[in-house]
Amino acid sequence: MADTSATNSSQALAIAASALHAQQTRMRIIAENIANADSTSTTPGGDPYRRQMPIFQPTEVQRGATGVKMTSVTLDPTAFHQEYNPNHPAADAKGYVKMPNVDPLIEALDMKEAQRAYDANLNVIETERSMSGRLLDLIRK
Repeated sequence: MADTSATNSSQALAIAASALHAQQTRMRIIAENIANADSTSTTPGGDPYRRQMPIFQPTEVQRGATGVKMTSVTLDPTAFHQEYNPNHPAADAKGYVKMPNVDPLIEALDMKEAQRAYDANLNVIETERSMSGRLLDLIRK
């Protein structure tokens, strides 16, 4: 019985740790998107920064336990929006500048969601450690 409990505890920690790592990576990508929300091309008519999106896949983190990991980053195919600014160095022949397909509001919402998922998995780890500590206290008595 104790062996099964230890295995379940270990699996819960492995799953939560994989999710922490995935969400941390997701937040890094979101931060990069936000940092480049106004980045334009360095050449006239060129494409600006394109929003990146993480791709997650289930993965075995321990025998019988499925966690998550980021397998790749894909570029958002959403069209760039254009702004009329004929004096801008990246303006095309008609005076339009392609702007990144990054919406700061969407990125802020994604960041909040990633932070909440990160916090939830951190709580799983803290709760498991607390329960293990209490169990050890009971065994010692």
